[in-house]
Amino acid sequence: MFLLQTGGGGIGITPIFFALMILVFWLFFIRPQAKKQKQQKLFLENLQKGDRVVTIAGIHGSINRVNEDGTISLEINPGSYIKIEKSAISMEWTAQINKPLAAVPEKK
Repeated sequence: MFLLQTGGGGIGITPIFFALMILVFWLFFIRPQAKKQKQQKLFLENLQKGDRVVTIAGIHGSINRVNEDGTISLEINPGSYIKIEKSAISMEWTAQINKPLAAVPEKK
């Protein structure tokens, strides 16, 4: 016959292990995502006429007008405008096109 014996020593470790898993999940997943959402919201609120932006679809242009209904009039070519949602602006791609170019060392 097989006897199944359970030890009482492991019961106290399970809640601590579970709490540590929740803490790690919060530190590495929830907190960074909330920080990124806050930055994205601030970025969208600070958009203004003349800013060069890139949409999430990859369309490059400059803002012609910020409308009160949450849309933007984007000039993609001189005289060509499209109306898009503010939320369609990519913060990462816009930062890439607006960052100053690093000086390239010349070859001798």
